[in-house]
Amino acid sequence: MKHAKLFSVLVFATIGLYGSVGFYFLPLANFEGDLTRIGLLPEAMFGWTRPQPAIDPALMRQASWETADVLVVGDSFSKDHVWQTELVRRGLQVRTENWTNICEDFAPWLRSKGFRGKYVVIESVERDASSRLAESIGCKKMNFRHGVEVDAPRRPPKTILDLDGNKFSGRLSIGPQVWLNASKYQILSARSDFKTWQATDGAIVKRVAQGCVLFSHPQCQDALFMSLDQEQDLGADAAENLLALGKRFEGLTAIWVIVPNKSTAYLYPDKHFWDEAERRAGAVNVMKVVRQAISDRVVDVYRGHDTHLSTTGYLLMGDAIYQKIQR
Repeated sequence: MKHAKLFSVLVFATIGLYGSVGFYFLPLANFEGDLTRIGLLPEAMFGWTRPQPAIDPALMRQASWETADVLVVGDSFSKDHVWQTELVRRGLQVRTENWTNICEDFAPWLRSKGFRGKYVVIESVERDASSRLAESIGCKKMNFRHGVEVDAPRRPPKTILDLDGNKFSGRLSIGPQVWLNASKYQILSARSDFKTWQATDGAIVKRVAQGCVLFSHPQCQDALFMSLDQEQDLGADAAENLLALGKRFEGLTAIWVIVPNKSTAYLYPDKHFWDEAERRAGAVNVMKVVRQAISDRVVDVYRGHDTHLSTTGYLLMGDAIYQKIQR
């Protein structure tokens, strides 16, 4: 009995110690960006600090199928309706739907939904573009599933990121892991020959030339990137597929938007796919847009803690899309 009580005391003491340690480090587990979450690194290191433009919530409204001038079929770069505000503020009605294959019956299917507009913006991030386009090429019949979340009101993105707030959310086990990872990064990045560090299987830290000119996060000399991003350019088949799929937009105008990976924009700027896609398929040259902004030393074109564009970057992309519509 005595040993059983002692064992119970030890178990409860261990649980209590674990909970105390986890709670102490819990603010480190409050992630705002996908790369800080994947890389298990704190927002205090990689969260952006330069204020971003404010977005009028009225410009983020979702048009119905029947009233939309522009349909957007896109991924996470479109779901928050940020770049679309550049179209809406100029008088266009925009409806945004989650990514779906562009099948052979796309045009008649779209008309059957009640769409009477002219323009369809097809947006994909670079890392998924080749596979998505290839799947669309092989698709015969639309099998669209409407997500109820696409019609939910959108909140404007933050203009300021609070890096100092003590937010006690997340999992108790994650905070200590973030602290250990941050400590390891601080030791490695202090070396004069530091170039890259694999933070986790999914995220990598790389030193960026003129990083503190281009980013506002505290560890601005380095940036977080997705590990799976490729240095090589998109294959010739991607541009060919844009041309082939373009034939499925009878009576419509297809506007292709391939968003460069963050690593492409900052580390591998010599890729030629966007010039080829613009020349052959009339695609929006988003690479040229973001590279011009980076050359002009626009801070945080992509967010330091995230794979996605900042509000500034989204508005630049939205303006380029609007200019394409106007031509």
